[in-house]
Amino acid sequence: MEFSTNKSELLRELNLTQGVVEKKTTIPILSNLLLEFEGSALRISATDLELGLRCNCPAKVKAEGAGTVPAKRLLEIVRSLPEAEVRFKVLENHWVQVNCERASFKLVGMARDNFPVLPAIPKAVAALPAGVLSALIQKTIFAISSEESRYTLNGALLLLKPESIAMVATDGHRLALVEHEAKVAGISNELRALIPKKAMGELQRLLAETPEDAKLDFSKDESHLFFSLAERVLISRMLSGQFPNYEAVLPRENNRVVELDKDSVTAAIRRVALLADERSRAIRIQVEKDRFDVFSSSGEYGEAHETLDAQYAGDPLQIGFNYQYLLDFLSVVGDGGKVRFELKDEQSAGQLRPSGEETYRYRYVIMPMRI
Repeated sequence: MEFSTNKSELLRELNLTQGVVEKKTTIPILSNLLLEFEGSALRISATDLELGLRCNCPAKVKAEGAGTVPAKRLLEIVRSLPEAEVRFKVLENHWVQVNCERASFKLVGMARDNFPVLPAIPKAVAALPAGVLSALIQKTIFAISSEESRYTLNGALLLLKPESIAMVATDGHRLALVEHEAKVAGISNELRALIPKKAMGELQRLLAETPEDAKLDFSKDESHLFFSLAERVLISRMLSGQFPNYEAVLPRENNRVVELDKDSVTAAIRRVALLADERSRAIRIQVEKDRFDVFSSSGEYGEAHETLDAQYAGDPLQIGFNYQYLLDFLSVVGDGGKVRFELKDEQSAGQLRPSGEETYRYRYVIMPMRI
């Protein structure tokens, strides 16, 4: 049972598996990769039981077979090797030998029968544009809750319709909603899927390695979601439960609109946040005719204030926000251009969105803070 493959191609696939491999586990096999070699390819599988990844790497197979090896150690070894052919051979007692030029390693493996079986991929239900899905994830992933007790908020809701793709995430304090008009092949009615946060992060890594105009095949069964990109497949356990009725919290009457230069307001908030209270992260925003003021204060550090020119003609208003929530949104809006702060009063949620024509309809709702 032996094969050989190119170092750089192998390293690229091994890097992609590291986020899936379970690093702290009471089940040792989950720290290993399953290597299966047959025909002209090496198939690499990784799983933590919640998430699975299967990818292929071209290989010259001398004798078909399979073995498991410690994922982290194999990555470190391959990373250290010269740019040359890497040869693998499965020995007795599940050990795996790795040779490259004059370097030789023997890794303690485990029986392949102990490795969890990844579910079979069902027929694709939709073909999604890789670039669009990547943008949806980037604009929503930061708003996902990290509180494990709020199970249905630990992921984002993907909404597929015949003419559009949308994604929404919330942690109860803010909500990010992004929509994109595009024909979705295979979809005749609305399809909803809750994608866990870890799966979204790994999917983003896969999409970064994929041309924007490529298509991703999406499929699902009763308990898993499947994302297929060429020779790579990401398998995620689906979040169960009911996602909140996000449409009910979208502001309807936020008619105090302030338009600002995106880069200027981002820089101002970053500066003023330097003296904000570290625990609450609260800053105070004050708007009046053609002015936008940002304030912060901390009993420990002091106070900060900055004034920006703004397009605003409404009544004066003061409102408090968590500065980190504002910066999360501003960091994923394209450089340059303008953003709109749409406000109602001191107690109501504010809404932010990019100004002008956008290929993505992006809305960000943020709850105010007492100041």
